[in-house]
Amino acid sequence: MTTWTTRDIVDQRGRTFVVTGANSGLGAEAAKALAKAGARVVLACRDVDKGSAVAAELGENAEVRRVDLADLASVREFADSVDGLDVLVNNAGVMAVPLRRTVDGFEMQIGTNHLGHFVLTGLLLDKVRDRVVTMSSAMHKIGTIDLDDLNWERRSYRRWPAYGQSKLANLLFAYELQRRLAASGSTVKSLASHPGYASTNLQSHTESISSRVMALADPFIAQSAEMGALPMLYAATVPDAIGGSYLGPSSMFETRGYPKVVSSNRKSHDRSVARQLWTLSEQLTGVNYNFGG
Repeated sequence: MTTWTTRDIVDQRGRTFVVTGANSGLGAEAAKALAKAGARVVLACRDVDKGSAVAAELGENAEVRRVDLADLASVREFADSVDGLDVLVNNAGVMAVPLRRTVDGFEMQIGTNHLGHFVLTGLLLDKVRDRVVTMSSAMHKIGTIDLDDLNWERRSYRRWPAYGQSKLANLLFAYELQRRLAASGSTVKSLASHPGYASTNLQSHTESISSRVMALADPFIAQSAEMGALPMLYAATVPDAIGGSYLGPSSMFETRGYPKVVSSNRKSHDRSVARQLWTLSEQLTGVNYNFGG
């Protein structure tokens, strides 16, 4: 496992993957590797033009469909267009952006990274045949879930703690989803991953000095997007990957390297907060999950 690469992906012919944010960065690399392994890949992108450029490289195994995770009407429209899939990869996200609101009034980072994917997963879950993989980040460790002000309406907004909250929410969601799937007797699995410190265009969109600092640091400490996508691809394709697992890089304090099972902080395993966040997410979005029970 310590040297697992895209060459180790088992034959994916006959399987369908939906990858959000597949127009660039980690999502694009994941889509390329999956298509090369024979999978049918739906690139779920806000920027259809960029997505189409990626899909053109992949041939007939790839198609692009528009979804804007910051607009729940768009998420619903996309979900309605999907007939069935084996794996949903919740990859898209925004990082450390200035205070903005989604179409539905949510703070942009929690709205896109967590609530948008919460809705997408809920609407697609009864069509998923194998697993759901949700992208988190080592930055979940700086996050705290504020159930009384999830959308930064009363607190003084701070972009990095807001990002940390959204990435912690991703992990709480992934773990809670696994518990609920298992309790219902479903064979569908929920896993999470993080890319370590990978060079992607996400870092250039903070609209702050952080982007300049990361651009200077990338050549020295960042691993490639191809390497950063490996934990997500492992979680999405390895047949015996265990539900509830969290995959990340193996070296240099999980900043780089080949994928392995990693641990997350105590907050991410708080079952009470996970249940409360789930209930709040359903209330905010109007999407209630059906586990067939």
